[in-house]
Amino acid sequence: MGTLIDRFEEHDGPVRGIDFHKTQPLFVSGGDDYKIKVWSYQTRRCLFTLNGHLDYVRTVFFHHELPWILSSSDDQTIRIWNWQNRSLICTMTGHNHYTMCAQFHPKEDLIVSASLDQSVRVWDISGLRKKHSAPTSMTFEDQMARANANQADMFGNTDAVVKFVLEGHDRGVNWVAFHPTLPLIVSAGDDRLVKLWRMSETKAWEVDTCRGHFQNVSACLFHPHQDLILSVGEDKTVRVWDLNKRTSVQSFKRENDRFWVIAAHPEINLFAAGHDNGVMVFKLERERPASAVYQNQLFYITKEKHVRMYDFAKNVESPSMLSLKKLGAPWTPPRTLSYNPAERAILVTSPADSGCYELVSLPRDASGAVEPTDTKRGQGNSAVFVARNRFAVFNQANQQIDIKDLTNSTTKTIKPPHGTTDIYFGGTGCLLLITATSVVLYDIQQKKQLAELAVNGVKYVVWSSDGLHAALLSKHNVTIVTKSLQQVSTLHETIRIKSATWDDAGVLLYSTLNHIKYTLMNGDNGIVRTLEHTVYLVRVKGRNVYCLDRAAKPKILQIDPTEYRFKLALVKRNYEEMLNIIRTSSLVGQSIISYLQKKGYPEIALQFVQDPQTRFELAIECGNLDVAVEMAKQLDRPLLWQRLSTEALAHGNHQVVEMTYQKLRNFDKLSFLYLATGEQDKLRRMAKIAEHRGDMTSRFQNALYLNDVENRIEMFKEIDLYPLAYITAKSHGLEDQCKDILEASGFTEDQISLPSVGQPLAPPKPVVPTFKANWPTKSTSSSTFEKALLGEVEGLDEAPTANGYDESDLLEPDVPKAANGELDIGEEDEDAEGWDMGDDVDAEVEGDFVNVETAEAGAGSSEADLWARNSPIAADHIAAGSFETAMQLLNRQIGAVNFKPLQPRFEEIYQASKTYLPASAGLPPLVNYVRRNPSETDSRKVLPFIPRDIESITVGELQAGKTAMQKNKLEDGVQLFKKMLHILMVNAVASAGEISQAKALIHTAAQYVLGMAIELERRRLTKNAQDISSLSDDDKKRSLELSAYFTVPEMEPSHVTLALFSAMNFAHKNKQLSSALSFANSLIEKGTNAKFKESARKIKAVCERNPNDTVDIEFDQFAEFDICAASYTPIYSGSPSSACPFDGVKYHSKYKGTVCKVCEVAQIGAPASGIRLFV
Repeated sequence: MGTLIDRFEEHDGPVRGIDFHKTQPLFVSGGDDYKIKVWSYQTRRCLFTLNGHLDYVRTVFFHHELPWILSSSDDQTIRIWNWQNRSLICTMTGHNHYTMCAQFHPKEDLIVSASLDQSVRVWDISGLRKKHSAPTSMTFEDQMARANANQADMFGNTDAVVKFVLEGHDRGVNWVAFHPTLPLIVSAGDDRLVKLWRMSETKAWEVDTCRGHFQNVSACLFHPHQDLILSVGEDKTVRVWDLNKRTSVQSFKRENDRFWVIAAHPEINLFAAGHDNGVMVFKLERERPASAVYQNQLFYITKEKHVRMYDFAKNVESPSMLSLKKLGAPWTPPRTLSYNPAERAILVTSPADSGCYELVSLPRDASGAVEPTDTKRGQGNSAVFVARNRFAVFNQANQQIDIKDLTNSTTKTIKPPHGTTDIYFGGTGCLLLITATSVVLYDIQQKKQLAELAVNGVKYVVWSSDGLHAALLSKHNVTIVTKSLQQVSTLHETIRIKSATWDDAGVLLYSTLNHIKYTLMNGDNGIVRTLEHTVYLVRVKGRNVYCLDRAAKPKILQIDPTEYRFKLALVKRNYEEMLNIIRTSSLVGQSIISYLQKKGYPEIALQFVQDPQTRFELAIECGNLDVAVEMAKQLDRPLLWQRLSTEALAHGNHQVVEMTYQKLRNFDKLSFLYLATGEQDKLRRMAKIAEHRGDMTSRFQNALYLNDVENRIEMFKEIDLYPLAYITAKSHGLEDQCKDILEASGFTEDQISLPSVGQPLAPPKPVVPTFKANWPTKSTSSSTFEKALLGEVEGLDEAPTANGYDESDLLEPDVPKAANGELDIGEEDEDAEGWDMGDDVDAEVEGDFVNVETAEAGAGSSEADLWARNSPIAADHIAAGSFETAMQLLNRQIGAVNFKPLQPRFEEIYQASKTYLPASAGLPPLVNYVRRNPSETDSRKVLPFIPRDIESITVGELQAGKTAMQKNKLEDGVQLFKKMLHILMVNAVASAGEISQAKALIHTAAQYVLGMAIELERRRLTKNAQDISSLSDDDKKRSLELSAYFTVPEMEPSHVTLALFSAMNFAHKNKQLSSALSFANSLIEKGTNAKFKESARKIKAVCERNPNDTVDIEFDQFAEFDICAASYTPIYSGSPSSACPFDGVKYHSKYKGTVCKVCEVAQIGAPASGIRLFV
């Protein structure tokens, strides 16, 4: 609301008139530069300019049908332009002062104009229409009428002639407007009056005057849909008048700004008034119809203030039941309606007269808008029924709630919390009290607060049909609460929320200005449909949404509830419902697929996808190799076959692996696969293929696998490797072959000296011919949903066993427990050597200790398993005991290769993730897993506690490191900052906002390590001496350079001051006066210590006399460069360099591939995806 879209700045001076075209993307403007400009708001440029007026242009308007523009001007003329051929088609003269306004009639060929000559003129332009419309056969009467027309103006113009001159204003008339449907005209003038005129075919006359403005009236108009007149004036007011009574209905006053113009939206109840400082957009009345729903009936109040009833079952609207004309003020609609089914009574409130209410009994039969006979009235801002014979009335002025009976007698008085603005029904005998910042559940009988919830700006409360939940609606938020006011979920909308209602299944549907949306209890939400006009929802039934529009008329909107029903079924694990939706609906789209992936249901997402690439990705994710193979065949890309082979191998599906190796023509892997599975026939075939290909290496490999000695000897002969052929034959006892080889090579046995030859080895053969069936290495049992897809839905009611297996897995060997409840896992690892057994998990996590399995967790999943599965953060894997996967993650994310420095951190995290409770003697202790999100109930989101948050690091290591710098304990400082880097490297932050803080701390720590290391290197070189005259020239130069480089790393200003002071003194004592001068200047400019600055000024004065260095050093204070953390030499901007992927410290290219000197963990220049600290 009120967002600036664009500015159009071609007029020279003020712009006084503007109008949008009804159908075309055009608007027209007129200004003090005498010009009329036509613009396109699509292309955002001026299309053309119409010149002709000789003074300021006051107003411009498009014709509703014809391609005409009407303009009025201070040159006393009114002109009509054709915007299609860009020509002036008519000039209307007659006013003898500035023409302030001119408008087309909405239907007839008439124009009305207002002028400072105190007159209003009505012009007939039917002649102009005939002249410029398409040629038609003209009757004789029309020809005679045209010929005898004697109403020509002073220029002989018969196209537009004055029909009426309306005189009645005592001063200039500023504005005039036609009524949209009636033969009425309204005008506003400097005599502070708003006048109403009526006209017929032959005459026009003044009807009445609206008096009330006490300054010039600038503009006025008729309300497009109601019998009202709106006017604005220089008395800083907007006034609304009753058209029939000509009396003031309401007025609004601004503090400092005069109003100049007013406009009405053609369709909706919005008005805009222009004032000295901008535009005010407003509506005259509340458009939300007062209504209440009871079972299948909707009671509502129409615009005419009639009470009606709508039957949802029959889709029938009743005639008016009652008339509430006397309730409140005539133009103020009722605010709320509360229905009492026991007494068939309604309680209606109105904001008129500082708030009032009326208790009325509804007649049994709707016989028309009858006046109620027995009504109970009273003062109050809100009124609601709280029991069958009690209602509550809230009076905001004195902050009091009265409980009344049906005779309107007060039975109890309650003092609500201070700042209460509204009350709502809160369940039988209870009230919801709304304040600006909270909602209070109040028990009327006990006169006490039962609960309070901090929610800002609640405007409406909508109860579910079962009374167990309520939705609290504010301007931009929906909060779902239980009947005891416990928050279930909340969501935020950028567009204003207008209404809400509950589906029978417990889904909340709510409407904004232009959408109907839904939200589930868990906060999942989405769009149901778009809206052309704002509506107020009252009931959802199947595919129908029943609502009231702004005209208080019942409407039925069709919706497709499939998406939210599917999500609800997913949340409730109602697989039959999900299956039914998948089979009967066309619920597709990227949003539902990504939703299912995000929630961890790739096998369900697979049912919706048609795109082969996406299907392949989902199939790999959920382990559906059949679909993956099918999609890989369609796409036929090497990369996909490669991924499929890896996944199939993990599953033990060697038949698919064989096919992928064949597609990839990966002969070596195929041969090894056949060896491992014992498929000798195919292995022989591979040997023949290698022979045909002439690939000697592959041929040798296959011969080795087949234990085919003759083939190996033949191959060695073919490639003239007779010594190898001979020794192979000799070691296998093939004497005939040995003789043939010696003859072929021209040697005798005596001439050859052989090494000692052992027994020939043959490759072991598989005991079981496993090529006949796939190996069961990975559980690929169907999920409950997949079973349902296959029609195996009979057992869905039974408690599902995890992953389809019973608790006791027949394939799993018995593992003896070691003392103290720990497993001896060494032998188990050896047994499974060479196989991908998944992530390492904590050896101490056993089902015997604590049962943390859930339906989602899968077979034998412990809390630690879940941690490693749920998170891509290395720290979480460490907490789970999966050190290997943590190292792999660190390697991928930051190029970590040296993990020795991280050992203390690994141990710290692992120890902090569990607590142990000693059990009975001889039994293992009970394990309790410590979570960082203990309130999380979804097993897919549980995460371990990670010690040392950002705040503790900032307060601890960072401060200690800075103190060490301050106290010149640089060795301690380096160790502290390196420890800080290691803690941050393996950590998890609490929010996305803390990621940037963590990265800033990493950068800071790295810079301090670099700076301190440079200074320590200088001290080692000079042996802590300030005088370096005894050193060699190279050492002198190096020590002076290191002193200068100490000032380069990014440290705190106070620590940069220390570095500059040290460098300045060192340079000065060693006659480097030019360098000392530059450090002194920097210290004076950036320094934070007054004493140091004073010393710098003195040294500057000394150095300026002879600013020369005795030793030329490689340090250019004006160049951009980084310091290499390995060689401590400059890396100038544009020079080739590598960086540590973790801390970002730069190195010369020659150090690429070595371990970073700062963090001591990451490999310099390693490819890395970036540290992950938040999930």
